[in-house]
Amino acid sequence: MKFGLSYYYFTIIFFLSISTKSISQTPIAVSKVIYLDSMWAETSEEKYKYVRHIEEYYSEKKIYIFRDFYKSKALKMISASSDRDIIKKEGQTIYYYENGNKESSVYYSNGKKAGKEYNWYDNGNLKSEIEYFENKDKTKDSRINNYWNLQKERMVSDGNGDYEDIDEDGYEERGKVKNGVPDGTWKGKSLEEKYTFIENYENGKLISGISTDSLNIEHPYDVVYQPAAPKKGMDSFYKFIRVNLHIPQEARNKVSGKIYMTFIVDKSGKLIEPLILKGIGYGLDESAINVINFAKNWNPGIKRGIPVQVNFTLPITIAKNDL
Repeated sequence: MKFGLSYYYFTIIFFLSISTKSISQTPIAVSKVIYLDSMWAETSEEKYKYVRHIEEYYSEKKIYIFRDFYKSKALKMISASSDRDIIKKEGQTIYYYENGNKESSVYYSNGKKAGKEYNWYDNGNLKSEIEYFENKDKTKDSRINNYWNLQKERMVSDGNGDYEDIDEDGYEERGKVKNGVPDGTWKGKSLEEKYTFIENYENGKLISGISTDSLNIEHPYDVVYQPAAPKKGMDSFYKFIRVNLHIPQEARNKVSGKIYMTFIVDKSGKLIEPLILKGIGYGLDESAINVINFAKNWNPGIKRGIPVQVNFTLPITIAKNDL
């Protein structure tokens, strides 16, 4: 269970899944294909690691089924979303190892995990049971109920014991669990992000942490993850967009809707590589990209005291009275 966040954005291309029956008699099922790299970011067909299929994308539906596949074409994940452009997982979601064995099963509500999550090792043995719930103040939280090691020994029982997690991307963390939450000293590392860390917890609350990067520089912190954000807040950023978004003459009083776009906030806070996920045309999509290119630097995302690159999704609402 990683105590941090990651953001993803997607690239879009198309393919047709055409019925062998008569086109005049049977609707064509059209799906959207998204190529993703190892960080779940947009990439080309030549460089992808995963592929996402959003089924029947061009049909009007309340729920859209989507599947992720490994490059080997083995199924990696199956889930659903009520939004076909901005994916928010809904309902039971199942992840698989490339060998076909189940990796995890968890229920999502509005893109957030809810209820119990079960995890397995790639050999099929049960690994852990983690529970997600909402606190009285509406904040989300989680509890490690049970954990078994590779030797099938139950190391955490009813929320108490020694926990360890090692994933296929080279992330590791281990420490004591008390009443379902981290307690005492936890240690770990990320091979992909090239750092190690030591954290001190008290009844699930992080007291202090220190990470060491690839240059052997130490970074103290008391929050695992701080998301990237505009220096003057999101309200100020949206005001900047309203003021600077150029409205082409041909769009005035003719179009309304939402532009969905993504961009990267790099380690210095610069906004780069804006991409339209779903546009509304009339030159407004190009205007939105120009606004992002013109924007000032944000505060970058900070993970365990180290600046990290973040993929950010931004909806922009266009109303006719704005035009």
